[in-house]
Amino acid sequence: MPGRARDHGIEIGLLPTGPDNAITDVPGVRVGHATVWRDEPDPPLGRGVARTGVTAIVPGDALGVLRAPLPSGVAVLNGAGELTSSIQVREWGVLETPILLTSTMQVGRALDGLVELLCESDPTLGVGRVVIPMVGECDDSYLNDARRVQIDVADVRKAVEEAHPGAVEEGAVGAGTGMVCFGCKGGIGTSSRLVSGPADGLDATVGVLLLTNFGERRRLTIDGRAVGRWLDDKAPPEPSRVPAGSCIGVVATDAPCSPHQLERLARRTGLGLARCGSVAHHGSGEIFTAFSTTPAAGLQPLGDDRLNPLFAAVVEASEEAVLNSLAAATTTTGAHGHTVEAVPIEQARAALW
Repeated sequence: MPGRARDHGIEIGLLPTGPDNAITDVPGVRVGHATVWRDEPDPPLGRGVARTGVTAIVPGDALGVLRAPLPSGVAVLNGAGELTSSIQVREWGVLETPILLTSTMQVGRALDGLVELLCESDPTLGVGRVVIPMVGECDDSYLNDARRVQIDVADVRKAVEEAHPGAVEEGAVGAGTGMVCFGCKGGIGTSSRLVSGPADGLDATVGVLLLTNFGERRRLTIDGRAVGRWLDDKAPPEPSRVPAGSCIGVVATDAPCSPHQLERLARRTGLGLARCGSVAHHGSGEIFTAFSTTPAAGLQPLGDDRLNPLFAAVVEASEEAVLNSLAAATTTTGAHGHTVEAVPIEQARAALW
């Protein structure tokens, strides 16, 4: 039954979660999806089979982050992928737009759509100043007909304008509609951790949202146990594809961090993936970004010696976000006659004890 890892008695780590156990537990962060699911004839009569979409992570409102950029950092574990504007983030240390996630061969269409929306909101954009939106991608061509243009400006608009706080829909939704993770249906996963207490002198929320599209089933690890080796004998055959894939990770926090510190937080996402069994294959793109909702102007960052609780929060939330993407996803049949089964979560849970 779809749900989340905790719905099945699987709890990860030591830190408590926020109220929705999602990146939206960070105040001001909203998430929206546009799912593109169609079964049409091939061109010129239609656009074929689409199992794709767009997911938007919006700090505040789209125009707000454009006018008051937020401190940000980027980290790359394996670079066979794309995150637009990441070079600028590394140079300037700020995020200027909402973050979009989508399919590899639709990055340009998503970027164009967001530029159009931002220009509608700000008549000065493109006149004396320009912007490079942040768009991350994973390859969904196993289930999606990626040779066709499957998303358009309306999908970008829907994801951005309908972004909301609170619970986040996970699994085969938005950008995650066609993704495969550990040989099972993957997609969107999110989780959060609260960091507080007199021991560390810090009161902050850390949230992670992942687009999961990586890994071999036999390597799937849940809470330190090699569940994948057991599932390999019990589950339907794994999709016949190179176990590379990719994972885009977005980290948000309300802790006052500098761009360099946010780069360090983003890098810890890879540790959460490794706990689940990722080895960052040669052809895989594990690319992560982090931002703070504390405005860049007048920022007084934490001392580096106070980052350890935030590091732990990113690792735990990333690990759980992978499992939530699997637990929430449902069996999906898509393009090329391919079907990807949902992870047999109750069998996986049984293998833990």
